Amino acid sequence: MTSGGGVSGGTIADAIAMLAAATDILLTDSLGGFSDTEFVVQMQEFEAAKRRLAAVDHRFVGEVRTRNLPEKAGWKNHTGKYLQQVLRLGHAEAGARVNAAEQLGQRQVMGQVLEPNLAWVAAAQEQGLVSSDHARRIVQVVRRIPAITDPELVGKAEMELAHFATRSTPDDLPKLGDRILGFLDPDGRLVSEEDRQARRGLIVGKQGVDGMSSISGQLTPAARALLDPIFADLAQPGMCNPDDPQSPQRAKGIHPDTLHAAARRDTRSTAQRQHDALVALLRPEMGPANLGQHRGLPVSTIITMSLAEVEAAAGVATTASGGTVPMEEALRLAEQSRPFLTIFDHAGRPLHFGHAKAHRLAHADQRRALIATERGCTRPGCDAPATLCAVHHVTEWAKGGPTDIENLTLACDSCHSLIGEGPDKWKTVVMPPESEHAGRIGWIAPASIDPSQTPQVNDRHHAGELKAASLSTLRKRRTRPAVRCGLRP
Repeated sequence: MTSGGGVSGGTIADAIAMLAAATDILLTDSLGGFSDTEFVVQMQEFEAAKRRLAAVDHRFVGEVRTRNLPEKAGWKNHTGKYLQQVLRLGHAEAGARVNAAEQLGQRQVMGQVLEPNLAWVAAAQEQGLVSSDHARRIVQVVRRIPAITDPELVGKAEMELAHFATRSTPDDLPKLGDRILGFLDPDGRLVSEEDRQARRGLIVGKQGVDGMSSISGQLTPAARALLDPIFADLAQPGMCNPDDPQSPQRAKGIHPDTLHAAARRDTRSTAQRQHDALVALLRPEMGPANLGQHRGLPVSTIITMSLAEVEAAAGVATTASGGTVPMEEALRLAEQSRPFLTIFDHAGRPLHFGHAKAHRLAHADQRRALIATERGCTRPGCDAPATLCAVHHVTEWAKGGPTDIENLTLACDSCHSLIGEGPDKWKTVVMPPESEHAGRIGWIAPASIDPSQTPQVNDRHHAGELKAASLSTLRKRRTRPAVRCGLRP
């Protein structure tokens, strides 16, 4: 993907006229003259060009302020209102442009031009590598950093966010932000445990005339971590469906085909499934002790953390359902748990963990190791947590692929169905030693999505930990990233 060249020897007016002429061509010329591969490339080029225009917008907003145009129009210190009037923008859009320009546009202080507040993000946007949505999410993360944080750490955090944004979607950034904030605020200056406990609560409202009751509240990270695996089991499609007499009420002893058939009949929303799961859990004959297994493991809370995080008692631990728990609280949960220690190589992959005899299905300890290292579905862009994933053979079992940890990965049911032979199917590979992600599982998209057929990895689930770990080195913490503990309260 390239960003295109500049306009030499022209003025701003010339460039705007050329942009208008180019837009006329884009609106009228046929898109049907390209092959599929060429079309994808052109679409990517157009996206990069659009992203660069956002950086141009910051220049215009900055010039509006430099010329004091809002004040001249009678709107003192209201750049947003001025833009609403002149450009016919809505209130939210005008405010977003002003906020973006404040963080990503050049600044003038006492006649001196300074670089943007978020210079790394601004540079990536000028090159067309990140979108306005990427930038907005990064601004939201940076604003949550405590004001007393070392400026060097803040700059490092912004650099990591900008770099990550160039190869991920905006939806991936909040989780990375949580990880970074966990390292920048290990002592709870931003949100302390006392603050969380003070806000905890659950309110069941009065019944209405229709008999229904509203529910609201705030769950602590520990409460969420304990509730998530129950929903992952009892609220999965097909389970505990009051409208289906044949719906299983618990996974224990249920044949997978029975559950799959019930799932195909299930038309409930996620909210409805979670409601019905809670009803099932509260029945006297049920309870957590009778939940059985979910995808080969007992229904329980699984928490993973690095040894460096345990030693520092800082950062956040990750649950198999994709949530986070402050390290201090995770350690308290772990006091009553049975820990599992898994050793990882320099690439973050578990060391050999195989079957003594040929066996197609992964055993429970292999699944725990995959949960600890991969956290969720490994297809790039997928946010399905480990609780919603199956174990996939990178080299198929039918083609001689062993059920060894080096040949296993996690894939949610939807993404798992995308893998196969043929031009429209995805493929999985182990990234080679010379790769930046050596040893991790790469996915190759069909040529209709990625004409280059370049393997990509999914950073969504644990990139935050890897990126935030680099911040901890600035705090002179001792790290040992090759070891993680998997804790099951």
